[in-house]
Amino acid sequence: MQNFKLYTPTEMIFGRDVENETGNTASKYGKKALIVFGKGSVVKSGLLSRVERSLEASGVEYREFGGAKPNPTLAHAEEGVKEAIAFGADMIIGVGGGSAIDTAKAIAHGTANPEVPLWDLWTKKVPLKRSMPVGAVLTIPAAGSEMSDSAVLTNETLGKKAGINTDFNRCRFAICNPALGATLPKEQLAAGVTDIMMHTMERYFIPDSKCDLTDEIAEGLLRTVIANGQKVVADPSDYDAMCEIFWASSLSHNNLTECGRGKDFSVHKLGHALSAKYDLTHGVSLSVVWGAWALALYKDALPRFARFARKVWGVCEERDEKAAEEGIAETVGFFKSIGMPVSIGELSLSPAPADTVLKELALDATMQDTVKLSRIRPLDAAAVTEIYKAAL
Repeated sequence: MQNFKLYTPTEMIFGRDVENETGNTASKYGKKALIVFGKGSVVKSGLLSRVERSLEASGVEYREFGGAKPNPTLAHAEEGVKEAIAFGADMIIGVGGGSAIDTAKAIAHGTANPEVPLWDLWTKKVPLKRSMPVGAVLTIPAAGSEMSDSAVLTNETLGKKAGINTDFNRCRFAICNPALGATLPKEQLAAGVTDIMMHTMERYFIPDSKCDLTDEIAEGLLRTVIANGQKVVADPSDYDAMCEIFWASSLSHNNLTECGRGKDFSVHKLGHALSAKYDLTHGVSLSVVWGAWALALYKDALPRFARFARKVWGVCEERDEKAAEEGIAETVGFFKSIGMPVSIGELSLSPAPADTVLKELALDATMQDTVKLSRIRPLDAAAVTEIYKAAL
């Protein structure tokens, strides 16, 4: 087992109607909140009004900042920094899914460091040494940003999507009412279920590091998501199933399932390059490449893939190679069953991803071939290009 540090400081408030506790919770961290949200679904549903009434009742002033995009952008976050500074905000609250929460995190970092360009902080050109309290009112189970140390932004000018991992990204509190998931479109739920599984699997397929307890937690989480993922996609009003998915979302990305093992996130790097170029939904960018990635690498981590097949999918095949192949097929089949695309060729992309485009994507994913992906087997830009080709 590898050494590890687990830091999960987020106060989780979970259950029906808990959005009404936002003000009481937020008042412990600040008195002036910039509320970050997306395109208006939280307005139409009445959620934003409930959050604001709760803030008012607890003496917390607020200002609204809408327009968070599905792939959060640097330019929008920079606008939010200006709003937060003008308002004198001392905390940022994201209301929505991962996009609103990641935008809130970026605004918090930029507001606390107004003298430094936000992209320089994001790309670690300038070290991030301070930030502001961030809270989350979660509306969709997917990104796990409400408890994670990560956040992602797209620099539209450069056409680059990048993530930053820092304990400053840890939300001080997360308000989670699973009943809010009942209004979500099925395609959003399916993409969210995919993202939850990916966050867990990116920490699971790492060879030569024994940690049975962490494995059991990850396998149990995956089985829970598989069992309940199909239920919520079929019937978003199934509150009990939705509770399981919301809770799995948070635990899949708060580092619990990497204790003693670490993480990889090479599939995310492949997906980030795709979504930066084509503005794809995050879950879609992952589901279309995962099968090709797994088939390219499973023989180099055969015991892990075989265990995954047996413990998660109940595969009974005794031969490791055959079991691993069945586990990969079961996973791809599950994504199909909830309506997710499983190849790049299923997407209507423009321009079509010819070989030259795939090579460009591979260079983006590997930072111009300066970084090798995967802890299973190092993947350079040429190897990543072959995975993209297989994913077609």
